[in-house]
Amino acid sequence: MAPAQYILVSLPLRVFDDDPLKSLAATVGRDNGEVLPYPVPSFKIGTLDALVQHADDLAKLNSACEAAVAKVADSLRGILDGDEDLVAQQKIVNDKPTDQYLRSFQWNKLRYRADRPLVELIENLQNDLQNSDNDVKAKFNQYNTVKTNLAALERKQTGNLVTKSLTPIVDPKLLVQDSEYMETHLIVVPTNARKDFIRSYETLAPMVVPRSSIQVAQDDEFTLFAVTTFKKTSAEFLQKCREHKWTPRQYKYMEGGKEEEQRELQRVEKEARKVRAEALLLGRTGWGESVMIWAHVMTLRVFVETVLRYGLPLEFASTLIRTTPKQAKKVKTALDSAYSYLGGNAFGRDKHGRVTKDDASLTSEMAAAGLSVGEGNEYTAYVYYEFELP
Repeated sequence: MAPAQYILVSLPLRVFDDDPLKSLAATVGRDNGEVLPYPVPSFKIGTLDALVQHADDLAKLNSACEAAVAKVADSLRGILDGDEDLVAQQKIVNDKPTDQYLRSFQWNKLRYRADRPLVELIENLQNDLQNSDNDVKAKFNQYNTVKTNLAALERKQTGNLVTKSLTPIVDPKLLVQDSEYMETHLIVVPTNARKDFIRSYETLAPMVVPRSSIQVAQDDEFTLFAVTTFKKTSAEFLQKCREHKWTPRQYKYMEGGKEEEQRELQRVEKEARKVRAEALLLGRTGWGESVMIWAHVMTLRVFVETVLRYGLPLEFASTLIRTTPKQAKKVKTALDSAYSYLGGNAFGRDKHGRVTKDDASLTSEMAAAGLSVGEGNEYTAYVYYEFELP
């Protein structure tokens, strides 16, 4: 199934002779997309200068929403190992699948009262987005930390002799312990260098105890040896081992160490399961919250730009067009063909009837005023916003 792309369009009622939805559906074409009503409340308008400032603030907030939604989607993919079917099951907004929520969008009047000033609504949406983003980030950081700790513990259990825990491997009877002058070192040697190690270890440094080498363990890649030296030359012996690419392992015998390691692994496994469940729940909540906020921000953008473009009295039709990335260009072309005249001298037509743009400077002027410009800073003659959900 092709991913959905959404387009928000607002047009003045004066351009329609018939029902706006029917007219737009005919313009867009049934094969190119589905045209749905997108109700926009009547907000407090304020001054022209304030509207221009709101348009700028909303454009920035829109980018923040887009980034937050993408971040939650990435977090969900990470925790669900990239299984898109499972990820889709978490993408719920107001107890509805995301697409259904957008298709039946209604402004949340209890949470964001439409009779409040626009600046207050924008600030509330901004704060809510920040809080949601912080909550999701904190929980997923916690989950990643626990997952890293668990992976490290699992490597100690299942890794090779360079990384795994030596507690269940080394017999403490093999070690010289509590001696004032001597100590035993554990050295991991690649198996293909085993003969070289046995032949040369006694001469790596002074005061290596002759014939003290004992093979402790072996896996597919490495062999673990125990070697006893006098303490005064231990540092030199270990350095020479490293120069030969033989790995000294730090190890100190502790009574009950094997059982303690197992208990620690079980504790972290339990914590990882708990934090994963919390992160998944918060990811689901964070998706719903950030998409809901984004839809409200785009609704405000449509309203503000509608006022700036079409003026008063406010008589406009706002719609949501559900299409695909492939068909979106055809939708845009059809809309431009039907409504480009709303741009005044920004658009003209050549002798073949194709739309041309006569005023090149208009794009930057409109963008500076906070009015919509399309992809690649292309001026749009009417209120038009594209968005796609990750």
